[in-house]
Formats: sequence, C-alpha cells, structure tokens
Amino acid sequence: MPEQLDRLYEAGAYGSGADRDNYWRTTVASQPNWASLDGAQRADVAIIGAGYTGVSAALHLAAAGLDVVVVDAESPAWGASGRNGGFACLGGAKASDAQLHRQYGAEAVHDFRQAQRAAIDLVADLLEAHSIDADRHSDGEVILAHRPRDIADLSNEAKVLQVNYGVKPRLIPASDLAAHGLVGGFHGALHVPIGFALNPRKYALGLAAAAEAAGARIFAQSAVIGIDPQAGGYRLRFNYGELACRRLVVATNGYSSDNLPTWLKGRYLPVQSNIIVTRQMTDAEIASGWSSDLMAYDTRNLLHYFRLLPERRFLFGMRGGIRADATAHDQMRRRIRADFEGMFPMWAGVETLHFWSGLACLSRNLTPYAGPIDGMENAYVAMAYHGNGVSMASYCGMLLAGLITGRGPKVPRVMQGPFRPFPLPRWRRSLLHAAYGWYRLKDR
Repeated sequence: MPEQLDRLYEAGAYGSGADRDNYWRTTVASQPNWASLDGAQRADVAIIGAGYTGVSAALHLAAAGLDVVVVDAESPAWGASGRNGGFACLGGAKASDAQLHRQYGAEAVHDFRQAQRAAIDLVADLLEAHSIDADRHSDGEVILAHRPRDIADLSNEAKVLQVNYGVKPRLIPASDLAAHGLVGGFHGALHVPIGFALNPRKYALGLAAAAEAAGARIFAQSAVIGIDPQAGGYRLRFNYGELACRRLVVATNGYSSDNLPTWLKGRYLPVQSNIIVTRQMTDAEIASGWSSDLMAYDTRNLLHYFRLLPERRFLFGMRGGIRADATAHDQMRRRIRADFEGMFPMWAGVETLHFWSGLACLSRNLTPYAGPIDGMENAYVAMAYHGNGVSMASYCGMLLAGLITGRGPKVPRVMQGPFRPFPLPRWRRSLLHAAYGWYRLKDR
C-alpha cells in the first residue's frame, strides 16, 4: 500500500498545534513513556489507534488470552479520546429516529437504543473494575431548548426515553430554569437521568493502563506506513520495524487515512469540534450564571455543549470549522468565545485560558459502524460515533473483541452498515460548506 498517508484535512489537524492548549493535558501529572515499535514484532491481533476504541478492544482481547499489540502514530489519548467534552451519554448516531425506523425497522432501533445504554454502563463498569479515577460527576444530562418551538420535541423525547429506558425524564419550564442553575437564555429543558461526565483524558489513560495490565503491548510514535497481506494474516510496516499479526483492527476514527487501508477511502468524514475552558471561577461568579453540575447541550443542529467542571472551571464546546490551518484556528477561537459570551453575558469578563480542537467522525448513514473490512479477511474496523465517542467507542472496542473471539454481545443491526462511501469521496469535505449553511438556517 502507499507510503504516504492520504488524510482529508491540512497538516494542522494532525499536528500538535490543535491540541497545544488542551486543558485536559494539565490535569494529568504524567503519563507512561511508551516505546516506539522497533524491529520485528508478532501478535495475534494488531490494533491501529490507541483511543477509546483501540484500547477497549485491546483490554477485552488481552483479558480473553490473546496476544495484542496496539500502535499509535502519536500516543494513547492524543486524539479525540483525550480532547472531547467528557460526556458519557446516550448517542452515537446523527440520524433521526424517523430515519432509523425507515431504514432498519423498530426492532433494530430498539436494539440500538439498548446498546447506547449498555455503552454507558460499560464505561461505569470499566471505571470501577480498574479503579480509574476520572472525576466522574453529573446525574445525567440536560437538553436545552434554544427556541420556544423545541419544547414540543423535548416533550416527545421524554416519552420515548421513558418507554425505552424505564426512566422518568423531567421537563423544566423556562420559568424554573434559574432555580435549577440552568441560566443562559433558554426556553425550557429536559433532564435525562442517564449517563455522567468525566475527565476524558484520565479515562483514556486509565483504559490504556488496564489494557497493559491485562497483557496488551502499546507502542507510541509508531505510525503505520503500510499494510501488506501475507500468509495467515497481515504485515504492518513502520519506519523502523514491522508487525506480523493474524487479525487486524483499525481504530483510527476521525484521524483515519483514505489509504490505510484503501477500503476506507471516502467512507468516513472527519468534522471539527472545538472547546474552550475558563479559569477557575469564584462562587459569586458561578452563582451569577450557570451553577448546575449537569452536562448540557442545546437543541441546535450545530449544537453547543457545556458543563461546570468539579474544579469550578466552565467547559464550552461547539461544532464548526472546515479548515485546519493557523488562520482558521484563530478565527474559530474568536467565534467560540463570541458564542460563549452571547449565551453567558454575565461571564464576559471571565478569561478562557484554554482552546483546542479535535476531529469527530461522521458516516454517510449517520450511524456508527463496527464490523469486518470487506475484502480483508480477519480485519475489522469501528468508527463514526458522531461526537459521542466516550461510551460508544468504548463499547465498539468490546464489540470488535467479541467478533474476534466469538464471545460477547451481538453487533446491533444499526451498526452493521452498509458502510458506504460518500458521493465524490475526494471532495467530501466540501459538503460541509452546504451542510453547515443549511444547519445554521434551521437553527434560527
């Protein structure tokens, strides 16, 4: 296969600049100094990518007794797994319920919903089983209506959640929002008592440590430059070594390459997500604005997501951005700050000391995929979590381990594809111009 990675964005999306001011990096005193892969190595299973998907798969495979090697071009938690907002919540698909029912049917949609709940439970179980201190907090999440007409949709969503998950979501009228600490000019809210918030980097590094403790080997600064089929499996090539394996897992999500393997070409669409974090705020400052510890997002298509961190900083994130050069980075920093002040004008004087971006991943079907790579025997991929990867990526890693060992939950039909290429794959990022423009009109 070609030696040069064929990635969709400018080099800035894959370099250190986009992550330089990541607040989560400051919360971890140190991390292991993983070696790079050197010389000739062998494994039962090779996993490309050391984010949630890859290390979860490694943990479950190693626990089942397989010899597992994980390689990453950077290091565990370097990509989206160490940059996101830390929402372990329902999600994974961008497709609407109506779309899912039309394409897959009611039974398959029900199974997918149960998988979303199981994914959250898996994260909770992993935190407890491996004593990962990831600053867990928040009794579920709150969905905020940014327009009056969105209240009807939230009311319908409450009924769906109650039927499918056996919980009692609570609708909060606009007049009661301030009493619940939900300040920000919203028109009502729905509290969903499912899920929790965490420090995503601590969780990712904790998963990596658990995988190593189970026997997996992790190599950092080890970019794969080629995948060659060979008798009984595959040979992965690196600048200073090679890795022979019987089975292969690709777990690169938004940081994938169109030619690693070539089957991926055009089948995924990385999209930028951006986050700012404030300095620590005083009790008086918090009392004047958002004081709830619930993780939250609004009803926009190009949504904002935010939460008050346990250390009394405020995290505020948003979608958007099509370029990844230095100019675009600065423009997005100004834009997200403007949205933050527009929503929380009482904090206009509160500095935001941290700003970074990362790549989430969409599929053409707007659903996740976890399954085999067509035309490559004993090779698997999981990706496209649509901005909800904390729980769903962890779960998909476990699902891939189950496909390899023959044990574990069945992959829900919604997540089995077809995993089709986007139209005009080479220019698919251009689709975002039209999509973002359309979503901004719908969000008015």
